[in-house]
Amino acid sequence: MRRPSLLSGIAGLLLAAAAPATSPTRPADLDAFLSYDFASDLTAPDSGDRIAWVELHDGVRNLWFAQAPDYRPRRLTNGTADDGQELSDLGWSPDGRVLAWERGAVEHNGWANGMPAANPASAVVQPQMEIWVSSAGGVPVKVGEGESPVVSAAGRVAFIKDGQAWVASSEGQGKAAKLFYDRGKVDSLAWSPDGTRLAFVTRRGDHSFIGCYGGPDHPITWLAPATAYDDSPVWSPDGRRIAFARRMGLPQALQSPLVERPNPFSLWVATVANGDARQVWHSPDTINGSYPAVPDGLFLQWAANDRLTFRAEMDGWPHLYSVPAQGGEATLLTPGAFMVEHVALTPDRHTLLFDANAGTSKGDTDRRHLFRVAVDHPGAVALTPGTGLEWTAVPLGGGKLAYIAATVAVPPHVVLANASARTSRALLPAATDFPSGRLIVPSPVTFTAADGQVVHGQLFMAPNGQAKRPALVFVHGGPSRQMLLGWSYMDYYTHAYAMNQYLATHGYIVLSINYRLGIGYGRAFQHPDHAGAAGNAEYQDVVAGARFLQALPGVDANRLGIWGGSYGGLLTAQALARNSDIFKAGVDFHGVHDWTLTPGQGAPQRYEQGDHAAASKIAFESSPEFALQGWRSPVLLIQGDDDRNVRFDQTVDLARRLAAQGTPFEEVILPNEIHGFLRHDSWLQADSAAIDFLHRKLKP
Repeated sequence: MRRPSLLSGIAGLLLAAAAPATSPTRPADLDAFLSYDFASDLTAPDSGDRIAWVELHDGVRNLWFAQAPDYRPRRLTNGTADDGQELSDLGWSPDGRVLAWERGAVEHNGWANGMPAANPASAVVQPQMEIWVSSAGGVPVKVGEGESPVVSAAGRVAFIKDGQAWVASSEGQGKAAKLFYDRGKVDSLAWSPDGTRLAFVTRRGDHSFIGCYGGPDHPITWLAPATAYDDSPVWSPDGRRIAFARRMGLPQALQSPLVERPNPFSLWVATVANGDARQVWHSPDTINGSYPAVPDGLFLQWAANDRLTFRAEMDGWPHLYSVPAQGGEATLLTPGAFMVEHVALTPDRHTLLFDANAGTSKGDTDRRHLFRVAVDHPGAVALTPGTGLEWTAVPLGGGKLAYIAATVAVPPHVVLANASARTSRALLPAATDFPSGRLIVPSPVTFTAADGQVVHGQLFMAPNGQAKRPALVFVHGGPSRQMLLGWSYMDYYTHAYAMNQYLATHGYIVLSINYRLGIGYGRAFQHPDHAGAAGNAEYQDVVAGARFLQALPGVDANRLGIWGGSYGGLLTAQALARNSDIFKAGVDFHGVHDWTLTPGQGAPQRYEQGDHAAASKIAFESSPEFALQGWRSPVLLIQGDDDRNVRFDQTVDLARRLAAQGTPFEEVILPNEIHGFLRHDSWLQADSAAIDFLHRKLKP
């Protein structure tokens, strides 16, 4: 008799340990909790007399348009299917006549760049990334295939295709054409004010340049090329100069990934005619002076009175600064212990609108409110105080503004307001099938980790007399994210908020933890020592949250679970591997399980290896799989196999290891889905399985 091979033995273990791939019955009211509207991508042209945004409902995406003076909303697209094809990167011509956007999804994440458009609906014809245009609010037309459209003053639409710059007519006449050849990967397109020239960034591995295209008969003008990373090009109002940011980067072989070092940056101003440039400002050579690592980066703008405004963390918080374009000292515009997030410059260039987690109401650290500040001196004015949430304001004519608002119960929607934002109205009615009245008001809480770090969270707890209930820890992804006291400005975390609400109204006490590495609590909190692959320090925040929950009178300490996605999936796996004594079950959405499998962890391709060996050892010891022998609690693994953020082999590898040691696990695998699920049906499948799993393990 032939002996079974090791491979067939492992396959047998897999079949024994993994639960059958059966679809659980969908909870009766899950559809209602996931039937929220989600408004995003709000944008306005320089003319300030119209707006456009994207609405998502039950997986159907549509583009909406509204124009002065009445701003009556009108749907521009006629989407009716849950096809997983995003509408994004909305861009106007300066006069507002032409609106362009992209349709499709590619999920840009480093190693996955250059992959074809995602096909989460498993269509038999491969979807493409498409550029669409509407002129004067008219019927949309497809003008080409590509991404990241920008519209010139003359109505020409430039975009990226296969890493190169292309251009098309906004009327859809003729075929799109490549503008020029570049041997790098082109991005960050920016038309000159008169629409005759196009600035761009070309990324070339260990450096990048700013180039300027002036027409088919002129060679590319390079702006002070150097052995540096140049990005964020912005034109002066007269079109004669371009400002950009420069940083040297960190040579990996010469500096340890285990210790953070300063990565300063500078601002430069170049003359377009000849490419000559000079440095006009430089950040301090300190940790806080490093190039900002908060989402969306610098927000470099060319403001009135020939000043440059930008975001930096020089006082330990992401704040707005202003510096003369001729050079000089930087002025801090927004002092205080808060984070400036989304930023917009008014058409007259004298004022910045921004949202921040600042305010006077309890819990404002975990909210967003709107503010305005002059571009040349501090003195921010609060526009939207209270217990709601407001973000991504866009300035309109006559001092009006539009923004996206939400509350604990009301999902994100577009609001039109006067200059002070004291008078406002929603532009679209709320969905009638969403159970706003059933939602729980989360409470802001804090607790202390073993090393003394104070950690923030939101507690979802419905009144339930004296009965002991199971509890759940939720850990967000990113990790540079923050869960809020209400709906999120990101669709992924809006879904997570809806799920936490569902679970809290169905018998669980839920604690959403804003662990260190996240945003909103200062740079030191986001960049702690010995965190992530350098030591896993953030995990002690998860344990502290679990202990906080267990101490609550209404919690059954023996029925505590955990769930999370992406980095939250990693922390879910950490919890089950390291503390199955605390966490009795978990749902791991597309988590990292072995840091040494992630891109960029390989040995340097040179003689000098630095401390690669030591860093790799610590990275593995900081991974869930290092503690696998202690993993006894059951887990549900969920991932799309076209994930371009966390490679699918992270889940494959963990499943093999769990099977080999007999740890119970179940799995939901979604063919062709990406990291942030694009289809509503995908979320329904995953959430139904998660709810069924948690009920069986924590509420028998």
